[in-house]
Amino acid sequence: MDICKMPDNASKCSGSTMECFMVLSTQAQKISIATLCGLFGTLCVFENSLVLYLIFSSPRTRKKPSYIFISSLALADTLASIIFVCSFVNFHVFNGTGLSKEAFLLQLGGVNTSFSASLGSLLLTALDRYISIARPSQYKLLMTRRRAWTALGVLWAGCATVAALPLLGWNCCTLDSACSELFPFVDDRYLWGWVCLTLALLGCIGCAYAHVLCRARRHVAYMGQHQAQGGRQGTRLRMDVMLAKTLAMVLAALVLCWAPVLALMIYSLFSRLSDPLREAFAFCSTLCLLNSMVNPVIYALRSKELSSALRRVLAQCRRQLKGPEDSPEAESTHRSSGVET
Repeated sequence: MDICKMPDNASKCSGSTMECFMVLSTQAQKISIATLCGLFGTLCVFENSLVLYLIFSSPRTRKKPSYIFISSLALADTLASIIFVCSFVNFHVFNGTGLSKEAFLLQLGGVNTSFSASLGSLLLTALDRYISIARPSQYKLLMTRRRAWTALGVLWAGCATVAALPLLGWNCCTLDSACSELFPFVDDRYLWGWVCLTLALLGCIGCAYAHVLCRARRHVAYMGQHQAQGGRQGTRLRMDVMLAKTLAMVLAALVLCWAPVLALMIYSLFSRLSDPLREAFAFCSTLCLLNSMVNPVIYALRSKELSSALRRVLAQCRRQLKGPEDSPEAESTHRSSGVET
């Protein structure tokens, strides 16, 4: 395994470079991390898989650009959960130091690609909502399915390219530079660039949602003054306002879950991290899974179309479970009892 130039606080480590980043020192910490990852990861995969099924099982939702972007978000969260849980638990709980530099950077690239695509999907969704509210009469012309899929293709390709840079040579082993205190083989300058890109995405999402909510507030005021003109246009405006608020809740959950991780990453670029802070970073990383788990819950609670699709699926499941009661004999018995009543 490659031995790279380690940060000052890791100089006391001996042996392979990977061992310097195993910050969980007690069995209780390892059990806690394994429990959190197992719980959040399982729920995240189940919930986001359900969202994908609900979207693509309905011809009405899978053709809408808004839900195409939401499906991209659900897919990114699903992939991030699977890759993150497997690699994180194997490294910190089972002390998986047998990976080569290339294998580890490949895993890290998969996690970075998924989380970056999740942020990018939120940005595209915010732009979609802004166009829907700012230019409702031109929305179908500006936001077509072809453009939506093209934007997602560019997004995923760009995220994969940025995430693959360490594997392609931008790492502290190849460059003989100082490694990050938080990630093996990762160059500090690359980490700084990734943090800046993440903050830029969050800033763009925040600006887009600010404009969306501003427009939504204007529409609410307009609808209050022109209640007589309700009709179809008013219904669509109310749906746009509701979806904008839903996505604002998604953004709030994203910021709250990612703020501790990004803060520690930035702090590590300017100062040395103590062992307790490095342990805190390991636990804060699980908040990323919590965010991916919260997003589908917000969809189910706020999206009327997805809620209706979920109720239809549950109704079908109940009918299948009550198969014997739906037999002709059961129906005739039910009808006779109804007549007697």
